[in-house]
Amino acid sequence: MKNIIFIAPPAAGKGTQSDLLVKKYGYNHISMGDILRKEASKKSEIGKEVDEILKSGNLVSDEVILKLTEKILTGTSEPYIFDGFPRNMSQAKILEETLVKFNKTKPIVIYLNVNKEEAIKRATGRLNCPKCGKIYHKYSEELKPQIEGKCDECQVDLISRDDDNEETFKTRYENYIKKTLPLLDYFKSANDLYVIDNPIFPMEIFAKIEEIIK
Repeated sequence: MKNIIFIAPPAAGKGTQSDLLVKKYGYNHISMGDILRKEASKKSEIGKEVDEILKSGNLVSDEVILKLTEKILTGTSEPYIFDGFPRNMSQAKILEETLVKFNKTKPIVIYLNVNKEEAIKRATGRLNCPKCGKIYHKYSEELKPQIEGKCDECQVDLISRDDDNEETFKTRYENYIKKTLPLLDYFKSANDLYVIDNPIFPMEIFAKIEEIIK
């Protein structure tokens, strides 16, 4: 199985596709967002800094990302998924250097091309299980929980992330346009880029991803 980097706007479905790949193929899911939120919850000095940045919708410094990337890759076996990382050219170079340093196989890049209006709808309707991390959605028949507001597996109340609101989304989306989209040309030039346009239905997207990784 190929290692994967997912690039997409906020709330485009990276987490949902990662969960499907974990369950079917045993991928290791490396969500930089989840790792940063966990760091923020520790209330350490660096955690407080990360917490403020996440709530504003801005990007965490490359110095913090480098430390976390090295820590993650030392304990991660292949195949793996990077979800929400890298987010700019500097981070892409950090990742390349770290992969070489720890003798990891270079990943392919899958771009989920979702328009802004659809991404806003997904962000404001997203729900997460605080226990198992499973992702649900208020407005998707495929991703609605069986019991409204409850995780199908854990039976605990679902929550919305602090940054899943329209104001923060707009900041995150602007950062994505300015800093992350330029990565597409970078990865395309290296023949590592695969594009899935207008991804709407999770299982249809997953079938396309399976064709790519096989």
